[in-house]
Amino acid sequence: MQIENAQNFHGMLSRSPAMRDVFQIIQTAAQTEATVLVRGESGSGKELVARAIHELSARRNAPFLAVNCAALSSNLLESELFGHVRGAFTGAIKDHHGLFQRAHGGTLFLDEIAELPLELQAKLLRVIQERNYLPVGGVISMPVNVRLVAATHRALREEVKNGRFREDLMYRLRVVPIYLPPLRERREDIGLLIWHFIEQHNAANRRKIEKIEPEAMRLLLDYPWYGNIRELHNVVEYAFAVGRGTVLRSTELPPEFREIPAIQSQNKSISIDDEKAMIQRALTENKNVNTAAQALGMSRATFWRKRKLYDI
Repeated sequence: MQIENAQNFHGMLSRSPAMRDVFQIIQTAAQTEATVLVRGESGSGKELVARAIHELSARRNAPFLAVNCAALSSNLLESELFGHVRGAFTGAIKDHHGLFQRAHGGTLFLDEIAELPLELQAKLLRVIQERNYLPVGGVISMPVNVRLVAATHRALREEVKNGRFREDLMYRLRVVPIYLPPLRERREDIGLLIWHFIEQHNAANRRKIEKIEPEAMRLLLDYPWYGNIRELHNVVEYAFAVGRGTVLRSTELPPEFREIPAIQSQNKSISIDDEKAMIQRALTENKNVNTAAQALGMSRATFWRKRKLYDI
């Protein structure tokens, strides 16, 4: 594997100039107490950025805790963040310490912050401004000593414009904004990451891959990687699971690599917005998901994955 000019920065491997700029911002921001907002697509490594900020900060020996704001209902998320007192609601049989209390002195990573309900956005804003909070059902304020790092794949300014996010909270969160470029915008990292994950699996697997078939490499380098580094890792894992021998072949790549979608054959450099519009139009013009996928030359699995990616 050729790794000249590559840098492994707290688990983020890259030779891209854009990522070197990101690493520099992380190092600088980590020396402060400023709130950081990381924006990047799903699978691009936003939590790694948050962990790097924590590990490089004066809080490195205190807890690093994370929560996905899209994964819990509003009530559960409020209790998870701020805790609750015994009797606060049915089933609250004892006091529960929330993340703000458990992360005391350390860093709290709020992933998918754009999905935070508006009522919890107001409560989070008060926490940032007043440095204290009330547990659910509580009457005694608790002090806050936590560094916040938030992340989203959405444009918060657009969310504010559409009434889904508080403008005052956005400014409180994005004191230091960090943009993580998607993998397709730093294509010099694709081969580097492929071999990185292959070597990881070589060390832990009975199969040892020593070469990549030229056609397989062409497909890997040309692929748009909408799921970013997480998707790339999954593809390598798939190849180890279904293939044999020391050469990674094109037939060992997932089915979507063997498709030639109509939308890509029409325009290989099609934009994300155009692809999203095509998928929306296909859903409108066809009776069901299967026929919509067929109209675009995609498998049902690929069509479903892209719908999830674009939140359609």
